[in-house]
Amino acid sequence: MNLIRQKVKFDKKLIDQDALKIVKKLTKSGYESYLVGGCIRDILLGHKPKDYDIATSATPEQIFKLFKRSRIIGRRFKLVHIMFSARKFIEVATFRSGKVKTSNDGLVLRDNHYGSLKDDVFRRDFTVNGLYYDINKSEVIDYVGGLKDLEALKINMIGKPSERFEEDPVRMIRAVRFQAKLNAQIEPELIEAIEKNSQLLANIPPARL
Repeated sequence: MNLIRQKVKFDKKLIDQDALKIVKKLTKSGYESYLVGGCIRDILLGHKPKDYDIATSATPEQIFKLFKRSRIIGRRFKLVHIMFSARKFIEVATFRSGKVKTSNDGLVLRDNHYGSLKDDVFRRDFTVNGLYYDINKSEVIDYVGGLKDLEALKINMIGKPSERFEEDPVRMIRAVRFQAKLNAQIEPELIEAIEKNSQLLANIPPARL
């Protein structure tokens, strides 16, 4: 896929100001930092996101030092929650790389490799969730054709569907969920892979489902 950087100016009312503050502080401190994933997808569709995720080149320990009201969570892959109130926090993740390793019941066994922005893109599940927003340049960064798929309302996998479902079978449920939420169409290759791999869901703990 070719890299696309597309100028986009969002309605400021759709962007959480606390999320912007985090991105700006990380960037000012010398780290790459972007709004990413579902929040960008929803804003491009004109919806106000419920959650905001941030991806950065800073490690969890570096993030933790920058933000007083923060905590590091997770063992297999560390994340940082930056607190703004008793009920509000924003999750910040370091760019990931490599393949996630899961057990037969879908539990993550190994997921602890940091990487670059490009590495991180190809760790995400669907193209419409693989979009990053550079607030300084007002640009959406798209390595995987997510802008095109979002415009056409198509659900496409990043990478080979069967391999990605073997990594995490719950992605099959996510595909159907996004089909319903976005009123989108799942690509035929993806439907075929879901039919082929649906039995993998039998091993997933009910709590995850």
